Order: sequence, then structure tokens, then C-alpha cells
Amino acid sequence: MATKRASNEIKRAKTQKGRRFLIAREPKVVENAKTTMFIRGGKTSEIVTQALKDLCALKKPNCVLFKRKNILRPFQDETSIEFFSNKNDASMFIFGSHSKKRPHNLVMGRCFDGHILDMIELGIENFTPLSKFKTEKCASGTKPCLLFVGEAFESDPEYMRLKNLLIDIFRGPDVEKVRLQGLEHVMQFTELDGKIFFRSYRILLKKSGTRTPRVELEEMGPSMDLVKRRVKLASDDLWKRAVKKPKNLKPKKTKNISHDAFGTKLANIHMKRQDYSKLQTRKMKGLKRQADKTDGRAKKRRTSV
Repeated sequence: MATKRASNEIKRAKTQKGRRFLIAREPKVVENAKTTMFIRGGKTSEIVTQALKDLCALKKPNCVLFKRKNILRPFQDETSIEFFSNKNDASMFIFGSHSKKRPHNLVMGRCFDGHILDMIELGIENFTPLSKFKTEKCASGTKPCLLFVGEAFESDPEYMRLKNLLIDIFRGPDVEKVRLQGLEHVMQFTELDGKIFFRSYRILLKKSGTRTPRVELEEMGPSMDLVKRRVKLASDDLWKRAVKKPKNLKPKKTKNISHDAFGTKLANIHMKRQDYSKLQTRKMKGLKRQADKTDGRAKKRRTSV
């Protein structure tokens, strides 16, 4: 009689392709670029559908767009989002829906260790799609400059977590250096009177007659006004676990050496107290030390004899 496999038994790969797949899913010291899922709800409006497509275009190539409708309620049941996250190896998600109670709705969130970490619900107002702006667009995969304007992003806990979430979604892969021509895209989030104004610009470098070019911003879309609705934040203990850095990535502390905000290396040097009487100075006749009186008397006695 065949025995049933235990549910907690670890599955091992039987092929080389399966081993590579499991290795790619294992935790890493240096994480890969985070993938974002763009999910359509069971009922969506034309504004929500177009907003998901435009945001996905800004996020390419690290994104997955769900073309089929999915009847989900993230704040009531999180299991479906967690299933899609594990299946697509995507830790970030943006879910779009539309209802009479919550029209033109976007839910932004992220997962940690296979479970939902935090979610923030936003309502769309005054939406202008990417296609309405008849300007040249940035290349796919461009790393954007993120700007946050508003006191709430620095003082309100919910807006501070929203800022952290938006940076996590749109910041792109980590790079050591960025050339000047690579700075093409600016995404600005402005908080004013309880609303968040999202604008996207393309950077133009014009001739200025000097070595430093003249910078101009050209709006390329999309443009939308967002209103904060429901919020679900992680507990303090779970948040500490999620943001904890491995020991290998922490910089080793060197005694008496520090760095300032601009990366300049500073050091403290400890020296023994110097004897200034033995310090070599410029030899001048007026600065020569006079002979002792006893030595002078001895010389006179020698000459008299």
C-alpha cells in the first residue's frame, strides 16, 4: 500500500534544469532586481486598465502584466496574491480594481518570505495616459530619478511607508556609476492637501556654452492625482526582519576612519608630543644659540696659557 508524502517534506530537483531553478529562487546576499506584478481585478475601468499598462511600461523589463481578469480582494484574502508572488518570483505587486464604493482603485504592496508585508490603497483622479503626451519617451529599462515633495513624506508614518514602497517599486537595479547621458527620466510625487500628484518627466540636456549643460524637463506622462485610502502596515518585529541586512554587506569598521555624507574618507592620526627645542629650522646667524659662559671662560684660560 502506497504511503502519502508528508506535506512538510522538502522537494528535491531531479534534473539539472530543476536544480538551476531552485538555486535561482534561493535567498541571496545580493538580491536580484525586484519584479513587480500588475494584476487586473475582476472588474476594472478603462482608467485603471490604462494606468496599469502605463506603469508597467515605466517599470520594464522587471515586470509581469496579467492580461486576464482575476477576482481578488487583497485586504480580505491574501492567499491569491501570495500564490502569484511565489509562482512568478515577484515580491512587488500593483492590483487594479473598480467599484462604486472605491472607484478607480490601485493597491500597491510587497511580499516578504512568501507572505504579504504591507499594502496601501490609492484612488486615481484626473488621469492622463502616456499616449496623450506627444513627446519622445525614455528608453526601456532607464533608471529613474525619484523626487518626493511634501512634509508628510518626512513626518507621517503612513506617507513615509508609502514613500519607501514607491522607491522599492520604481528604483530599478542597483548600479555603482551612472553616466550623465543615462539620466533621462524623473518621477515626481508631490503631497498637497491630502492628495499625491504623480508626474513623469524626460530630462533634456541643452547646450549652455559651458562645460555644464543646461537642464530642462519635458513632461512625457503618465499623469495622475492619487488619494490615499486603506492602509495595512507590517508589525514592528516583521518590519525589522524584512529590512535586516546580512553581515556580509555591512561595512567593516576601521578604527579612527570615517566617511562624510559625500563619501570623503576622514581619519584621526595620533602622534606623540614633539620636542620643539630639537626641531630643525632655517639656519641664520641671528638665530644661532649662544655658547655657555662656562665654555667661554675655559677657552680664555687655554689661550692665556
